[in-house]
Amino acid sequence: MKKGRNLQKANKFGMVIDLDKCTGCGSCMVACMSENNVPFKEDESNKLVSITWMKVFKISNKEPYPDTKECYLPRPCMHCEGQHSGHSPCVSVCPATATDYDSATGIVSQIYTRCFGCRYCMGACPYHARYFNWWDPVWPAGMEQSLSPNVSPRMRGIVEKCTFCFHRYQLAKEKAFIKGETEIKEEAYQSACTQACPAGAITFGDLNNPDHKVYQMVLPDDNHHGKPRNPHAFRILERLGTNPKVYYTTRQLWVRKAVDYYAENESPAPGNHG
Repeated sequence: MKKGRNLQKANKFGMVIDLDKCTGCGSCMVACMSENNVPFKEDESNKLVSITWMKVFKISNKEPYPDTKECYLPRPCMHCEGQHSGHSPCVSVCPATATDYDSATGIVSQIYTRCFGCRYCMGACPYHARYFNWWDPVWPAGMEQSLSPNVSPRMRGIVEKCTFCFHRYQLAKEKAFIKGETEIKEEAYQSACTQACPAGAITFGDLNNPDHKVYQMVLPDDNHHGKPRNPHAFRILERLGTNPKVYYTTRQLWVRKAVDYYAENESPAPGNHG
């Protein structure tokens, strides 16, 4: 049986996305919207006002056929830690303290009732992972019955983003407490996108727990702000010092170069395929 994490110890929840497995099906996007009561409009073609906590991008090596290669990149909120714990870009600029860094979980929260829509956090986020609510949520007749009771719908005029399905952590913690357990097992707290991915491209867990798959996949180096020791793992815009908790893995060097311009001068790691 896999070990859990003591409730009294600090966690650092994070995500590993295998780009070599992702097929771009969008199941993670649908699961995220359903789980977190993300509103949608009848016409979602206007991406300036649409809300997509988990967004899948399509990238290409821009080579002519038959050398054309394509890859899909899911992008949730990175839940940055910053150079110093809790100093993520969005948290540092929010004048209303509507976003905060939880040192017990490593999750960057969003407190909707505090937000007054200045959008400083949107400007500070280098990953464009935050969205402004331009309208009050409206669901077609009958669909309000499918809303999750664990997540509050957001009003217009505020910013929202991925929360790593934090409400699921709270539920798992409550269940462990009721059972008299002092540990939350790895499978007890999983994000909706992780469970929905048919290709198994998304892995979620505690980056501080060596027993969890995410730790074993990236081997984070605590002496270098969580920089992965796995040569096939990387984080987007690593040199900005945001210290994100979402890692990506791929054996294709061109993918890493297309995603992160800092990788342009990198030489292929063993097993990498340009």
